[in-house]
Amino acid sequence: MKAQAAGSLGDARGRPLHDLRISVTDRCNFRCVYCMPKEIFGRDFVFRERSELLSFEEIERLARISVSLGVTKLRLTGGEPLLRRGIVDLVSMLSKLKTPEGQPVDLAMTTNGSALPVMAQKLKDAGLRRVTISLDSLDDEKFKAINDVDFPVSRVLHAIDVAQEVGLGPVKINTVVKRGVNDSEILSLAEHFRGTGAILRFIEYMDVGTTNGWKLDEVLPSSEVVAMVNKRWALEPVSKTEPGETANRWRYTDGAGEIGVISSVTNAFCGNCSRARVSAEGQLYTCLFAGSGYDLRALMRDGISDEELANALAGHWRKRNDNYSELRAALTPGNRKRIEMSYIGG
Repeated sequence: MKAQAAGSLGDARGRPLHDLRISVTDRCNFRCVYCMPKEIFGRDFVFRERSELLSFEEIERLARISVSLGVTKLRLTGGEPLLRRGIVDLVSMLSKLKTPEGQPVDLAMTTNGSALPVMAQKLKDAGLRRVTISLDSLDDEKFKAINDVDFPVSRVLHAIDVAQEVGLGPVKINTVVKRGVNDSEILSLAEHFRGTGAILRFIEYMDVGTTNGWKLDEVLPSSEVVAMVNKRWALEPVSKTEPGETANRWRYTDGAGEIGVISSVTNAFCGNCSRARVSAEGQLYTCLFAGSGYDLRALMRDGISDEELANALAGHWRKRNDNYSELRAALTPGNRKRIEMSYIGG
């Protein structure tokens, strides 16, 4: 069990609550095969009505109370968060939040980049600090096949450039590596982003949700990724700057920047996980692989006070005992319901 800092809110394993990831929509304009496959999320799929989504005022209230309980990082996710109408206004609201010590909250966003070029400056001006952009291939045909909506890779690369130009950085690039699909591009991706200031992060293909057809033999261990890159350009490990950081970081010894690897399958980091996630309709999930949530929307719309909401949040976190990634190998395949990634972000 990890020791928690004095005065912090710890769960049943002593893990503090530091990060809150808020999904603002369950909709996305991509149909990535590992997240929202078209066979499931097709034309007839019914998404949430706007009235079912948390309002911006409800999101701000929930974030404000979470910050009072120890949250220092807020990340807006989706679906694709830039599809939520008025998202710049929400960023402006959240950017005004301060920790009990008076420090600004670290406000970031994960996006597929499709709408970022026209919104980046407005988001920066509203108080967004950083963006993480998903990019799984530099090969245009392969990238189109992965996003399954014929979206060209050149437009995502342009979004990365724009994000850097307006100061939404350091920009992080998330690449989900799937054996036999895009593992042949590891070195070309590393070469493309070396020396650019962007931080490329390779993520092991995970069994999030139940619709992506996940198989263990399609997982390329992060250790192999690091070995591959290190053989081409010498790497050295970088110490983690904060507890609960998901990525193991490696820097190029020639000074050309760094990469990260996220090893949820082969090297579980449950013991330090400080993340909670809120779905677009206000369900609180204490694990990326959770099967059910805690209905915060109902509490808020039933007229709960801020103090009561804070107590409810704190009480739910204190009971948290999730460690799915550590138990994955011992679980029987298919016997566990898991929330889809498109509902709670990555």
